[in-house]
Amino acid sequence: MNPIGGENDSQRRDCGAIPGAPGIPAFSLFGPDPSRIPVMIAVPHAGRVYPRALLRDMRHADLAALKLEDRYADRLAHAVARETGAALLIANAPRAMIDLNRAPDDVDWEMFPRGSAGERMQRAPSRRARSGLGLIPRRLSGIGEIWRRRQDLADLDARIAGVHGPYHETLASTLAQLQARWGAALLLDLHSMPPLASNGGRGGPHFVIGDRFGASCHGGITAAAFSCFHGANQEAAHNRPYAGGYVLERHSDTSRGLHAIQLEIDRSRYLDSRLAEPGPGFDDVAALLTNLVRDLAQEVSQLGQLGDEGMRQAAE
Repeated sequence: MNPIGGENDSQRRDCGAIPGAPGIPAFSLFGPDPSRIPVMIAVPHAGRVYPRALLRDMRHADLAALKLEDRYADRLAHAVARETGAALLIANAPRAMIDLNRAPDDVDWEMFPRGSAGERMQRAPSRRARSGLGLIPRRLSGIGEIWRRRQDLADLDARIAGVHGPYHETLASTLAQLQARWGAALLLDLHSMPPLASNGGRGGPHFVIGDRFGASCHGGITAAAFSCFHGANQEAAHNRPYAGGYVLERHSDTSRGLHAIQLEIDRSRYLDSRLAEPGPGFDDVAALLTNLVRDLAQEVSQLGQLGDEGMRQAAE
């Protein structure tokens, strides 16, 4: 097999369709073939393709979009993938249109005209959907309701068919290919977060590693991540306040060598003071994440070499 890390000539595959934005793919998959490392980076919340009709329906569109996006996390991911050879899945469709880290039925049906959803309303919305952050976000702190009108069921179906379904199918098939080649594979689901405050009111950790409380990956992978941050004198939290969502729940299966972690990055570390554009810390964060992915790739590669024994250990 090829060595871990190094420059590569990445191939690109555009997939899916954004309703209202003809010709623009819902997401893009990058990576060398064959893979250089058993790691895939996914960025589901950094999409910035807003169809005009979507913007017209949004209240305070610029502010809402900025708060919903994992602003420029895709640029961090591209920088890391170039250096490491990791596979890379980047959503172009915005989170305001559809949240790829939510189940396709995790919908607040109060957003739709009464009676239009019919039998779909039989499932009660989750706590996240009720709080305003379901499959289609409804409200945000400091802004309130996002939309000027109720949602249309046909629009929801088009977003699931064009964006959500193909994204998760591509993610699953790519992870399966990595696992087949390396014996194990890791999904790094990359997100950004507002600055956290500690219990004492001071600044909190700049990174949060989520593994669904140990359910989504082997403990050695989580330990390797914390070791990397510790070696760089960076504080990282574990599962609180972000343990991982639908992406990790759907795509991790440690018994089959499919591991997944979610990484949240403090936006103030790599964006400017307005948290709107890349800032002076961007290159340092990209370098740190590059080291992280290389360390994780080594750990996952070793798990894959253990074969069935490694799978049993991961499931315990």
